Amino acid sequence: LKQRNESLDRMKRLGRALPQTDNHIKVLTLAADDFIVERRNTGKKTIIAGYPWFTDWGRDAMIALPGLTLVTGRYRDAREIIKGFVDCVQEGLIPNCFSDDSGCPHYNTVDASLWLFWAVYKYLEYTGDWDFVNEVYPCLCAIVDDYCRGTRYGIKVDKDGLVTQGEEGMALTWMDARIAGQPVTPRRGKAVEINSLWHFAARFLAYLTSRFEGPRSGKEFTKLADLVRSSFVREFWFEPGGYLYDVVGEVDKDATLRCNQVIAVSLPTRLLNSEQEKSVIRKLWQELYTPYGLRTLSPLSEGYVGTYSGNEHERDRAYHQGTVWVWPWGHFVTAVSRIYADYSGRLMLIKKMVKPLLIHLEDGCVGNVSEIFDGDFPHSPRGCFAQAWSVGEVLRVYAEEVIGVKGRHKIDIQD
Repeated sequence: LKQRNESLDRMKRLGRALPQTDNHIKVLTLAADDFIVERRNTGKKTIIAGYPWFTDWGRDAMIALPGLTLVTGRYRDAREIIKGFVDCVQEGLIPNCFSDDSGCPHYNTVDASLWLFWAVYKYLEYTGDWDFVNEVYPCLCAIVDDYCRGTRYGIKVDKDGLVTQGEEGMALTWMDARIAGQPVTPRRGKAVEINSLWHFAARFLAYLTSRFEGPRSGKEFTKLADLVRSSFVREFWFEPGGYLYDVVGEVDKDATLRCNQVIAVSLPTRLLNSEQEKSVIRKLWQELYTPYGLRTLSPLSEGYVGTYSGNEHERDRAYHQGTVWVWPWGHFVTAVSRIYADYSGRLMLIKKMVKPLLIHLEDGCVGNVSEIFDGDFPHSPRGCFAQAWSVGEVLRVYAEEVIGVKGRHKIDIQD
């Protein structure tokens, strides 16, 4: 009885702390609270990636953080979570995940460190806390330096300024399913979302360096960002298809249509011109968009798997080969909202895009958002019944794009 009353009191406190009273925000805020926990042996806040079987993953935490903590006004938790991962950086990499038993971190990821820049950017946008950003600024600089020098698993910056990565048997991007030790979706080389984030990181550092005193010059980061952008457009734009290559390898370019390229049009730094951005959005809408998220592979592509079912190997094979994910949907909605900002029906469209996932709160694990959905109709929920970045992105998108709750501190990091 005591534990129940404490839980009820906690829920009431969370509700009172919200900046507004929308019922969907309240439900999602309670869901968000499920994922913010204390890491064993440290007492520091972190984000559990999903229930019932995930621990805390760096990539998931950084993507989920804006929705789970900033929209809900939990700035102290956001700061503690960011600092916790910053303190674990090794050779430019934040942990991919922590092991279930010992809590020792694994560093086999290329994008978690780059998503850290996004989390810090959003934190600054919501809080204006320059003191904390100044505290983590040296770590951000060190990450870029380590990527430029080259670090583990073949992660390095090529002479064209783009990040390449990969080793045999490794899957370093978020599409990391493996069968018998071999990646289902290897994506070795220069991946589209990695270099979109890399460009964003360079622009953000140029902006920060102009504000902080120190030996670094913002011009060096601006020069890097300019190089990345020019190389990105040259290497990734697939003119015949009107969209972006998924991976640029040493020999071939992979024109497989996947959701990863949405990051190139969702971040607040521009890589493409207006017509190219709209072309990408149209292509993703036509082949990847579903009411519950974006497919990881076009149904028109060879290897598409429309149902996430079967034994472990069959499920792993489907995981990023057509299965629908919620978290890229969040960036898709943000991209649509920005690119079509002058469209009179924008808000109505965004509301229609959000509605199915709000209805989903009453399905599956009631009050929560599933990890994935089938690529084929009726898009049944699968995987974890409650996933941090699914909840975080639905919460962020609904608050920012529908309700209008956004960070009050403008950060202009465009060219």
